[in-house]
Amino acid sequence: MSEEKKSKKKLSIDIPTEDVVEEIREPHYEAAHVHDFDGASFDVNDDIDVDVGTMEDVEAVMRKYDKESNTRIWTGWPKFIIDIIMAAFSAYCIWSTLFSNAGVEVRLTIFMGCIIILGFITYPVSKKHVRPNSLPWYDIIIMLVGAAAFFFYAATYDTFAQTIRSASSMTSMHSIIGLIGMLAVVELCRRCVGLPILCVAGVLIIYTFAAGISFDRFIYTIFYSVNGILSTPINVCAKFIVVFVIFGAFLERTGIANFFIDLANCVAGSASGGPAKVAVIASALEGMASGSSVANTVGSGSVTIPMMKKTGYRAEFAGAVEAAASTGGQIMPPIMGAAAFLMAEFLGVSYGEVATRAILPAVLYFLGIFIAVHLEAKKSGLKGIPRSELPRVGSLMKDIYLLAPIVVLVVLVGTNTRTIQFSAAVSILVAIFVSLFKKDTRITPRKLLDALAGGARGSITVAVACAVAGIIAGCINVTGLGSQLIGAVVRLSGGSQIVGLVLTMLCCIVLGMGVPTTANYCIMATTCAPILTRLGVNDVAAHFFVFYFGIVADITPPVALAAYAGSAIAKSNPMKTGIQATKLAIGAFIVPYIFALNPQMLFIDATVPDIILICITSVIGMFGVAVAINGFLYVKLPAYMRVAYLVGGLLLLYPGIVTDLIGLAIILALTFLARGIRARRATA
Repeated sequence: MSEEKKSKKKLSIDIPTEDVVEEIREPHYEAAHVHDFDGASFDVNDDIDVDVGTMEDVEAVMRKYDKESNTRIWTGWPKFIIDIIMAAFSAYCIWSTLFSNAGVEVRLTIFMGCIIILGFITYPVSKKHVRPNSLPWYDIIIMLVGAAAFFFYAATYDTFAQTIRSASSMTSMHSIIGLIGMLAVVELCRRCVGLPILCVAGVLIIYTFAAGISFDRFIYTIFYSVNGILSTPINVCAKFIVVFVIFGAFLERTGIANFFIDLANCVAGSASGGPAKVAVIASALEGMASGSSVANTVGSGSVTIPMMKKTGYRAEFAGAVEAAASTGGQIMPPIMGAAAFLMAEFLGVSYGEVATRAILPAVLYFLGIFIAVHLEAKKSGLKGIPRSELPRVGSLMKDIYLLAPIVVLVVLVGTNTRTIQFSAAVSILVAIFVSLFKKDTRITPRKLLDALAGGARGSITVAVACAVAGIIAGCINVTGLGSQLIGAVVRLSGGSQIVGLVLTMLCCIVLGMGVPTTANYCIMATTCAPILTRLGVNDVAAHFFVFYFGIVADITPPVALAAYAGSAIAKSNPMKTGIQATKLAIGAFIVPYIFALNPQMLFIDATVPDIILICITSVIGMFGVAVAINGFLYVKLPAYMRVAYLVGGLLLLYPGIVTDLIGLAIILALTFLARGIRARRATA
């Protein structure tokens, strides 16, 4: 590239530094990457004058809306010491899940005691109480007393199990200790997760006492039994999720996010509206390494959103594309966010089976967004990135080894060769190994410490959310509320699956607003999934249904955290960005209904020919739905054609020979009609 061309490439947008990013939400995302295309120092901000938010803008928005972003600031030696503590916790979790023979109560109470300590070290009482290297005395007291309650139970469990077999045999001391431990979890949840899930828990606790449950029985169920805090959610978190969070932290430090963006540029960068397609592909790939929609939005959005705005996309659309695509990363196999492990545990199936059944819905989700951005680009006449400014395939293939950790993980998990946690541990070692091939990504002892510490920080919110979800599940179990809710909704729906699905969708979205996916899924799997199964929905389909609608809460206004993060980078209106993201993610609102009504889309009770036919017709159907939402194909479509495209698309999405033939006929007829309209206008 000539020096004249190089001189035109001047940066005009602030690129966040790694220190700033790590202060916001370690370990999920890193600083924006600067790419070296054809030997030229090229990055998203080249030769442009686009109003794009800095990482400080993102931090301000996320501190306002996202509790997890309100963290303490540690620098110097205090930060180093805390990193060592965090890293030690990660190392303990890996050892515990692989080698510990301790009973579940002992293992989980030690885990929760550590989480209490790490949580209060990380999260202040409010965003107004953040001073560098400051840990107030009252936080120290709450932290020590709360952690001591869990450690005391772990230390005395053998005696407790022999002498106290029910709530009636508990002493006042045990009740007080249990109450202290529960309150510490609740306060930490308020700090790092937020109030929505606590409101749900609070209502259920009040109902529990109103139903006549004694205080001792309540504490026994919630704190001491495996039906409360120590129930399935926190067990799965300690056993599987934490190891995968640590794996994600190591994977990010190998430079794989940079590789994914380069790969997406090779595939789609030069196409019409290329940067938006790059955002979709890169976010889908990054979703394999991270289960956080907000993290994905900020991590890849700091690169792709300025590229989209430079190309000509509206600010709201650019932010919405990244938010919708990044949210979809949570449903992308093999990682699928933490809730996939919980789903496997609730259903009693292997994680590999869950990941396999998620493939087609995830592909349809991203396909819908990809088609939408393509149609938007065609409608607006947007071009792609010149090929001379894109990475070459040959140079990209030199970094293909970065995929080795994911390949190893998929092979080990998919073949059931080893346990899930062992597979993740091996993949961590592979990630460390592949990092050695490049100096700038090499995991040195310091980076090893940072990765382990980052994994611990990323586990706090998930663990706390799972613990509170356990409190909610305990209240439902001890009162028998679950069966009452199931009966009430079944009566309200009149036995109609469609009505039941709509009511469940609304519950998932409302409960999921501002609540981590794992906690939302735990709540809905306990309360609403049984409703759907009572209405005749397949068990697997019912759990996938609540899983999907818990996820889309991240882009559904009014509390659309991923959309708010995208809007902060794009400098767009947050609410308009959220609405646009919801339109782009229409697949997540349609596909769950399809597989709930006909689980063949999840490859359930389907032969190989059935699966092939379903894949083909579903892709065409998603095309029809995307055209209907966008309102453009060759020409701006009138309302009647958009409605017809929607009908045809939905018919194709629903598995069945008759519906497929009718839907295909509608889509083909409309497409030829649209082309004819364009031809007539061109010759007029």
